[in-house]
Amino acid sequence: MPNLTSSQLFLGLTALLVAGLLAYGQWGTPPRPPRHRPPGIAAPGGRRVLKTEAQWQDQLTNSQYNTLRCNDTDWPGSHALLHEKRPGTYACAGCLSALFSAKTKFESHTGWPSFYAPARPDAVYTEPDGRRTEIRCAVCDGHLGHVFADGPAPTGLRYCLNGTALLFRPQNSQ
Repeated sequence: MPNLTSSQLFLGLTALLVAGLLAYGQWGTPPRPPRHRPPGIAAPGGRRVLKTEAQWQDQLTNSQYNTLRCNDTDWPGSHALLHEKRPGTYACAGCLSALFSAKTKFESHTGWPSFYAPARPDAVYTEPDGRRTEIRCAVCDGHLGHVFADGPAPTGLRYCLNGTALLFRPQNSQ
């Protein structure tokens, strides 16, 4: 084996890291075309938020846009909402629609905020996503994360969400 200098080793490891990030989809992911809601999915109260991709880009941060509109995923353990413990509501970062109550949040040890039920049955809808089931906001069709059948009672479901797709609204203490 040839002797490597520390700078050659550093460059090689850096190249591996960049290749891994590209493969994971955090950098260089081309935007996917927006999905359209399946027929029969009703938004809560008939409220719909429809915007052009340019309008979404103007409104959202880059990470919010990449998550909600391009189906990216947060790094595990990377979002502060993972550790949020106060009572309140988790809303869609795109349209501010209430999605999940803090009462249904639980520690899944997966690195993403997890809930066992949405705030209302019509708050979210699901779509097949390869071997997983994707969760989308019923008002703006934003990508929120995925749902799995390994959650706690009473539903047995784990709604595994991207923190960048959410905004937390603390409950007023009055």
